[in-house]
Amino acid sequence: MTSAAPAGPADVDATAHVFVESLDDTCEISGDDGHHLQRVRRVDAGELVTAADDTGAWRLYEVARVGAARLTLHARGEPFRAEEPAVGVELAVALLKHGLDDVVAAVTELGVARITLVRTARCVVRWDDARAAKAVERLQVIAREASMQSRRACIPRVVGVRGIDELAARPGLLIADRAGIGVAELPLPEPPGWTVLVGPEGGLARDDLESLPAAPRLALGPHVLRAVTAPIAAVAVLAARAAAGPHQ
Repeated sequence: MTSAAPAGPADVDATAHVFVESLDDTCEISGDDGHHLQRVRRVDAGELVTAADDTGAWRLYEVARVGAARLTLHARGEPFRAEEPAVGVELAVALLKHGLDDVVAAVTELGVARITLVRTARCVVRWDDARAAKAVERLQVIAREASMQSRRACIPRVVGVRGIDELAARPGLLIADRAGIGVAELPLPEPPGWTVLVGPEGGLARDDLESLPAAPRLALGPHVLRAVTAPIAAVAVLAARAAAGPHQ
């Protein structure tokens, strides 16, 4: 009997995971990734490593040679494809003074499909275009590193900075709000899934909420969560709800 193909890189007993431009039969890993695998992770010849090309395709490799901040990988079979969930979860999160790095890393590990940075009425952070571009670039690096750590086949995109009104047309839009319904009461949306908006400390202002009157409100639990905790909780409960399917 032929064994089933692994669902993704996380299902393979490999030492590490890396992203490459192309899943060739032989891959050279150098630069920051080579340094991390050779100097930090101390990956050695003969060990197995998975690699993905950020399109959903991935492949198992054996480390053939190790040099200074450089590894040569030889393929151990044909590429696989990891299918993304039919019902995905996107996060729209208010600009935070502290903690965005941790939020991006955690929701990436939980399987978020995309992260949009949002400017809200109560945001303390006010970035100009240059600072916003630099912040998005840094957060995208964090998403890539978290995708390697959690062994995802795709890296979620970090998008920003957007205004609240720009979210109105998003399909499956939800707003995290203690006065909302529980996640068990949510019907599954059509693909691509949900986008959950999470506000800053103190929550979203009335003007923000009134600009999105049709979006259902989602309660994340009985307690008041910190602005850093709430986005992670939102992605976690929605990912679990999507995995449960139409019949919970």
